[in-house]
Amino acid sequence: MNSETDTSKFADTSQRTAAIAVGIGLLASILGAVFVELTTNSLIVADDAATTARNIMASEALYRAGIFGWVVAILGDMLRAWGLYVFFKRVNQSLALLSVWFMLVHDAIFAASLVNLYFGSVFPSSADLLTVFEAEQLQALGMLVLNGFEYGFHMGLFFFSFHLGVVGYLAYKSGFVPKILGVLMMAAFLSYLIDSFAFLFLPIYPELLNQFLMLPEIIGEVAIAVWLAFKGGKGATDK
Repeated sequence: MNSETDTSKFADTSQRTAAIAVGIGLLASILGAVFVELTTNSLIVADDAATTARNIMASEALYRAGIFGWVVAILGDMLRAWGLYVFFKRVNQSLALLSVWFMLVHDAIFAASLVNLYFGSVFPSSADLLTVFEAEQLQALGMLVLNGFEYGFHMGLFFFSFHLGVVGYLAYKSGFVPKILGVLMMAAFLSYLIDSFAFLFLPIYPELLNQFLMLPEIIGEVAIAVWLAFKGGKGATDK
């Protein structure tokens, strides 16, 4: 009897730790993304290679600092993936593991795309390249690799959307997580899927579509992370 009680307490502790990890991971991802917005993204002017190149050369340290922000975001994603796996493996371990793989594929593509951000600062200011290319050509190359990062970012989101879909299904089927959270996660899954597909495959990406899809994306991710951080793994409260 004592052994069963100890096992139950250990399971509750493990679930609670995993739930808190999801909240911490989301916070790290958000802070990393906000840092990027204040640093790297603040220097990039869409469809203006010359201005972007001048901004980056004038604030190269600030620009490169933003790359670290994305690294923090990726680490937060990985922590979230681990926490969600531990929390939901009692529902279906195979599907919980599948959700981790989708997240890891997303993170691998995302991390590889960061190389484009690095080259975005190299091309406009490289003395060696200036002996071969004109300044305008290097500026255009810099904008090209920055666009390459955007495509890699959205390719990663394509796989990330399936991560959310699997987690949403597990939440809905669990019986110990409010079903509305599963529904919100599925809405986030569809929004990310449509968003990434439109960006990658439509000739012109409608900005209005991105703004429309952003709300369910944010609500789905944040809602389940907040619930897990404050209530997940607390036994009777998991209902």
